[in-house]
Amino acid sequence: MVCQGRAAAHDRLAPDQFADPTAMALLRDDERALVDLVRKEQPPAEWSERVGFEMVARCAEMMVPRTLAIDEAVRERPATQVVILGAGLDGRAWRMPELADVTVFEVDQPASQQDKRDRAATLDGKPPVFVPVDFGRDRLGDALVAAGHRGAEPTTWVWEGVVPYLTRDEVATTVQAIASLSSPGSRLIVNYQARSMRSMFGRFVVQAMTKVADRPNPWAAEPWRSTWSPATMSRLLTRHGFTVRRDDDLHTLAPAGMDTESSTVSFRSSRVAVADI
Repeated sequence: MVCQGRAAAHDRLAPDQFADPTAMALLRDDERALVDLVRKEQPPAEWSERVGFEMVARCAEMMVPRTLAIDEAVRERPATQVVILGAGLDGRAWRMPELADVTVFEVDQPASQQDKRDRAATLDGKPPVFVPVDFGRDRLGDALVAAGHRGAEPTTWVWEGVVPYLTRDEVATTVQAIASLSSPGSRLIVNYQARSMRSMFGRFVVQAMTKVADRPNPWAAEPWRSTWSPATMSRLLTRHGFTVRRDDDLHTLAPAGMDTESSTVSFRSSRVAVADI
């Protein structure tokens, strides 16, 4: 759904700033059909289809400020290597010209990566280095070193859309591993979720709506396992040697002129922190 959101937003929401031409190419035909309806602003009349339409439309709104903020943080501190943790259907390795001469490592579950390889077969440009990692069994550092990660050189780490689905201990362990693999000049960009009862209630509503509409719930197997305040996230990062440069919610990061009223709760609770070593 995140990839569908980016595809729905491409050259449509904040068109002078946001674009992701890789997103539609990474989707399968049945996944594109719903995106096309959102792009045409043609909500389906059937209730079950309307639920999916609204979910993709709201996701598109969130993807714009989140993606723009992360892209800018990548650009402003160039590094010779970028590691994208839990990459999913991220298209940065192909779509960002600033990464053309950079080694991009994508870390994800083996099955997810095989699916992505199949989907990305038609994309032009240099693909990332795929690093399959079973986080319940493999050590991140060992997997990256085996894939060619150079510990003596600065690394930009992109950790987007993953933290809420990990426990606090898992988040802390991952930050520790990232710090141990980061030479001076490295940067960590982390997207996380602040505690919000209204946002948690919203997920419950989505669960109920998808059940009534007899549609799969994209979050059914991915409950939130941790939320963080800016202060607690800052303490965690600082404890491992990072200096937090900024930490903003999506409402603050939304480009001027973008209508965020329909997603105010989500925009306030989703945050992007940028920290350097």
